[in-house]
Amino acid sequence: MTTMDESELKAFDVVVVGGGINGAGIARDAAGRGLKVLLCEQHDLAAHTSSSSTKLIHGGLRYLEFMEFNLVRKALAEREVLLAAAPHIMYPMRFVMPHESSLRPAWMIRIGLFLYDHLARRRSLPASSQIDLRRHAAGSALQEQFRKAFEYSDGWVDDARLVVLNALGAQELGADIRPRTRCRSISADGQGGWLVTLESCNGATTSVQARAVVNAAGPWAALFNSSGVPGAARHGLRLVKGSHIVVPKLFDHPYAYIFQATDRRVIFAIPYEENFTLIGTTDVEHHGSPAEAKISPEETRYLCDEVNRYFRKAITPNDVVHSYSGVRPLLEDESTDARAVSRDYALELTTTPAPLLSVFGGKITTFRVLAEEAVNRLCAALNVRHDPWTAAAPLPGGDLHNDDFDAFLAQLIAQHPRLPAPLLKRLARAYGSRVARVLGDAQTTADLGEEVCPGLFARELNYLISVEWAQTAEDILWRRSKLGLHLPADSATKIAHWLELHRRAA
Repeated sequence: MTTMDESELKAFDVVVVGGGINGAGIARDAAGRGLKVLLCEQHDLAAHTSSSSTKLIHGGLRYLEFMEFNLVRKALAEREVLLAAAPHIMYPMRFVMPHESSLRPAWMIRIGLFLYDHLARRRSLPASSQIDLRRHAAGSALQEQFRKAFEYSDGWVDDARLVVLNALGAQELGADIRPRTRCRSISADGQGGWLVTLESCNGATTSVQARAVVNAAGPWAALFNSSGVPGAARHGLRLVKGSHIVVPKLFDHPYAYIFQATDRRVIFAIPYEENFTLIGTTDVEHHGSPAEAKISPEETRYLCDEVNRYFRKAITPNDVVHSYSGVRPLLEDESTDARAVSRDYALELTTTPAPLLSVFGGKITTFRVLAEEAVNRLCAALNVRHDPWTAAAPLPGGDLHNDDFDAFLAQLIAQHPRLPAPLLKRLARAYGSRVARVLGDAQTTADLGEEVCPGLFARELNYLISVEWAQTAEDILWRRSKLGLHLPADSATKIAHWLELHRRAA
C-alpha cells in the first residue's frame, strides 16, 4: 500500500466493523445524528447470523422461564415500533401453542402469557387467549389428541432485508457503506483516534482515521478484540448454532405454531414464502468458523421428530427443500444448557487509546434500542450532543399510508393493470413505497428488460446491484430475496452469467 501523509487520510467520526443487523442499525443511528460514519463488512451484508434467524420480531416468550424479564420487556416494547417502521417487510402474526400437559402445566403457560401481555404496552397487537382447537382454524393440521391451545401475538420480519434497509438508511444520511471489505487492523494514530486498515475483496488495502471504532462483528466480535486491540474485553461470547429447515407447507392458514419439545425447548412452525413451512430452531454449541455453520443430520432429524409429535402430516429429512444455520453470538454465562444462555446484549466501551465500543450478544428484535444506546455512549465519548431519533422514523420504503400494506398493494395493482399481480406483490413486499424506483415507467413485463429467470427481470437486477450492494447470485436469491426457494435449480447459474455479462459491459 502506498504510504500517505496522515493529513491525506479520509477521516470519520465512527468506523463500524460488521454489516449485520447491529452494525447496520448503529451506522444508521449515528449517521442520522450527524456523525461521519463508515461501515465495513468482510462479506455481504447480513451474510451470516442476521439472515439466519427464525425471522421473528418477538418478546421471547420462552425467556420468561429463565427469568429474563428485562430482556422480554425491552423486546416487547420494540415490537410495534419496528412493525410501524417497515410494514412491507414486517407484519403481525398470531402464534398457536397446543397444550402438552406433560411438559408444562396450563397454569404456568397462562401466567407466562399474562406477563407477555402486560410487561410492555400493546397498542395494536391483540392479547393472548385460550382456544379450542376443535373449532379453531389451526386445529385441523394437528393430531386429534390436541384439543386445547393458547394463542398470542408477535411479528414476522424479513431479516436480511431489514439489514439492507438499515444500511440504505445510513447511506442516505451520509454513511459510507462498504460490503466485502475486511477490517485488517486498528491501531492508535497518536492523536487520540484510530488508524483503521481496510482490505477489499480484491486484496487492495487502504487506511482511514476514526475518532471511534465500533466492534459489531457478531460471532467474530471476541476474535476482533483479541487480535491486536489493546486491552482485554470483560465480556465473552458463546457461539451457539441455530438451524432451520424448510418443507412444503404443512397447513393452509395464516397462523404460526409454537410447540413444546420433549427437551423443554420450543420449536416454531411458521408460514413461509406462501408455499412452505419454516421449522426451527436448534441450540447447539458451535466450534470453528461461524462462516462454516451447517445443519447436521441430527438437527434435521430432531426438528422433524418434534413437529411430527404435533402435526397430522408427518415429515422426514427427505421432505426438506432448504435449510440454513446461523451462529448466535450469545453472552457467556454459567449456563450448561445452550437454550438457557441469555439473549440479552452488553455494550463495552473503552476509551484508551481511543473510544472502542464492542457489542456482545443481542437479538434482532432489540437491534434498534441496542443501536440507540450504543450511539448515546459514542456521542458521550466523543463529547458531542445529538438526540436519539430512530423510534419514530420509518426505514426506507416503510412510509406507507397508515402502515397499511394491503391498501398500498391494491393501489399498486390498480396503477399497473398489465403487470402480473403476484410480481407486484413480491416487489411491494421487498421495496415498499420505493417499488416505483424498481418499476420505473414499466407498464408491461417487456418494459422490465430481459427476464433472466421466471419473474426476475433485468430492471430489478440492476436496482439490486446499483442500490443494494448485491454482487452474486446468492446475494440476490437468498438475501435480497428468497427467490431461491421458487426458481428452477439452474437459476443461480443464469444469474451469475448475467452478472458477468453486466460487469463486462460496465
